[in-house]
Amino acid sequence: MFHCVSICLAAVSLLALAAASPVAAPAIIAHRGASFDAPENTIASFQLAWKQNADGIEGDYYLTSDGRIVCSHDPTTKRCGDRSLEIAKSTFDELRQVDVGAKKGDAWKGERIPSLEEVLATVPQGKKVYLEVKDIKVVPALKPAIARSSLRPEQIIVISFDRKAVAAAKESLEKVKAYWLVSPKKAPLTGQLTPGAEEIVSVLKEIRADGVDCSGDDAIDAAFVKKIRDAGYEFHVWTVDDPDKAKRFAGLGVNSITTNRPGWLREQTAGEAATKAE
Repeated sequence: MFHCVSICLAAVSLLALAAASPVAAPAIIAHRGASFDAPENTIASFQLAWKQNADGIEGDYYLTSDGRIVCSHDPTTKRCGDRSLEIAKSTFDELRQVDVGAKKGDAWKGERIPSLEEVLATVPQGKKVYLEVKDIKVVPALKPAIARSSLRPEQIIVISFDRKAVAAAKESLEKVKAYWLVSPKKAPLTGQLTPGAEEIVSVLKEIRADGVDCSGDDAIDAAFVKKIRDAGYEFHVWTVDDPDKAKRFAGLGVNSITTNRPGWLREQTAGEAATKAE
């Protein structure tokens, strides 16, 4: 009798301890650097993200005509640059002539499109870098570029909407994590998210991904996140600049939140994290 009571009391104590344990706050990842304040995908933007205490930076990558990996969201320099060049048909030296800072303001004039090596060189010890592969042709060039850096494999994550690129990255870079980018949408007739959690898990298993990186749709709920997490995969969200939305996703247990405003968003959600830890 006393033995049973002791066991029951121990079980209750463990449950109470688990309930009181703080929920791990999601990592804050700077979307194209601190791109709300600085020109996106530039060294200035990434350096500012580190100053704003981001846990990681995210950038987009293409391959130049002479085989260099460069950081740019678009396949051309038209939107961000002072002239329009197609990255895949331009050499690295040609692309370096483009000013990608002036459109953000006079303070940023002279910012240039960085190489992957330059971006990796900004990453401090203990921080992470998310490499969004915009073209699968980038994948074979990742390995030598990463090998030339001083970063450890756990500091680097490959992300892509192209599931084939994710699979290729996992095959080529065995110690590097890779997430599949996906933007679930609510179906107008059924109200269900498409792709659903089951389909996402199936794809993650097929391509050997380590997790999913989803657009921060309001329809993503606790059950959706739980199904993917319970299957053994990480769950990340992008691009969230609203503090209330960030708090909601933190409550759902996501691993990271990508934002254009890393410093500001951390400040706005700091009280929530402290409350959870109490």
